[in-house]
Amino acid sequence: MNDDDVGVILNLLGEHYDEPEPAKADADAYIDLVSEIDDNDYTACISVKPSQIGMDISDNLFVKNFRRIVEHAHKHDVFVWCDMEDADTTDVTLDSFIQLATEYHWTVGQCVQANLKRTSADLERMVNVPGHIRLVKGAYDEPGSIAYTDKEQINKEYKAGLEYLFKQREQGIAVGSHDPKMIELAHNLGTKHDAEYEIQMLMGVREDAQRQLAADGVPMWQYAPYGDKWLSYFYRRIRERKENALFAARAVLGV
Repeated sequence: MNDDDVGVILNLLGEHYDEPEPAKADADAYIDLVSEIDDNDYTACISVKPSQIGMDISDNLFVKNFRRIVEHAHKHDVFVWCDMEDADTTDVTLDSFIQLATEYHWTVGQCVQANLKRTSADLERMVNVPGHIRLVKGAYDEPGSIAYTDKEQINKEYKAGLEYLFKQREQGIAVGSHDPKMIELAHNLGTKHDAEYEIQMLMGVREDAQRQLAADGVPMWQYAPYGDKWLSYFYRRIRERKENALFAARAVLGV
């Protein structure tokens, strides 16, 4: 992917651990991966899941492992993304991102989901934090009391989120979408507001478009899960939302 000017966001498969040992092991694996990225000068970064590094066990364990990863990444000039999971983990996840981004400027990025009704307020809270923000539509099937469920409304909220970020920020905007209309909107907003941004897509999804965007000079990153926990990854993605089946299959099969 680097040969085609596409950066890679590496995510070690693993999530929702209920014992501290595998959470620590995956945190250690990310720390080793950071060193390998630096040693080989790859255009790559990492993305961790809160439940993978201890969130389901305790908030403190998550924060401890997350901090270890970010401190090591900062020393090696490797970027760290934090994925967003179920809505009941949002507060702890965002609090940790804000704290670490404030300490380690522009080393950390946070994913936020446009389908959650709280997201506009969360964006306002994070907009001046020296960390990156990845806006996605949202993959979790949350209840209507806290999330928008109508696709048109979710698209509307996503557009509004992008417009807010581009208006308020000069850098650190990540457009997590395969939707050509949203990508075009990002291009127009970036030009209008002279703001830096990047596009992020999943491995196995519209890869020709990924390479073409990179060839056109758009900062392009591919989210690439790896490891041996493919079966649990596939099952959980489908259980979260039936529409995730195609994305999960493409990631597993690489097609």
